[in-house]
Amino acid sequence: MGRRVIALAAESGPLEIVGAIDAKNHPETGTDAGLLAGIAALGVPLGDSWPAAADVAIDFSLPEGADRTLQNCAERGIALVMGTTGLAPEQQAAIQAAAQRIPIIYGTNMSVGMNVLFSLVGKVAAMLGPDYDIEIVEQHHRFKKDAPSGTALTLAERICAATERDFPDCLTYGRSGKDAQRTTGDIGMHAVRAGDITGVHSVIYGTQGETISLNHTAHSRDMFVRGALQAAQWLIGKDSGLYSMADVLGLA
Repeated sequence: MGRRVIALAAESGPLEIVGAIDAKNHPETGTDAGLLAGIAALGVPLGDSWPAAADVAIDFSLPEGADRTLQNCAERGIALVMGTTGLAPEQQAAIQAAAQRIPIIYGTNMSVGMNVLFSLVGKVAAMLGPDYDIEIVEQHHRFKKDAPSGTALTLAERICAATERDFPDCLTYGRSGKDAQRTTGDIGMHAVRAGDITGVHSVIYGTQGETISLNHTAHSRDMFVRGALQAAQWLIGKDSGLYSMADVLGLA
């Protein structure tokens, strides 16, 4: 993701890359970020220290790196687009606190299409009513660490908010055994990890006689990056606060 952020940001025109940051002792520290991204050299080496000044940072890393990003942005007054998933409750609380000092967009999925789906799933569940069972299936590559995906949890949150279900208590994670019949009102949550799947999310609404499915398939990571770059440009100059992709896209 970091390499694609660099490559597509360099192509975007309005954005200038002033820093590329990774973990300390990264084996490619010191290598030009552009060359790492497969484009021309940018004169910006990969490092572990933050630039003196920047307008906005984009973070697609791991939960253990998110705290450092948040701290540096808050201390330096840098706006932040945070796309890292799998954050602990205390990390999410830290984002809320930092948003009192800087503008932040936090999203479990930066794709434009997925954020449209976020806006739809609760409305569909409410329109269909309680007779329709709801199952969420997410598929990702074999290396993804957190399960279920942050995107799948956001889909469930939106459905729960629209149908007055208790989140996350109504979630059933997979099923097994001889007595695994679904409970009325629960939402099934299923995670697939296989090969190099970029990301597939399906929300299934089923009742006696029919099934409705809403699906989103990511063909490459570029769609996440393009959404993040759109968010970064939107966020520059905004007042402190916690924003979402729905704000960026006018869906809020």
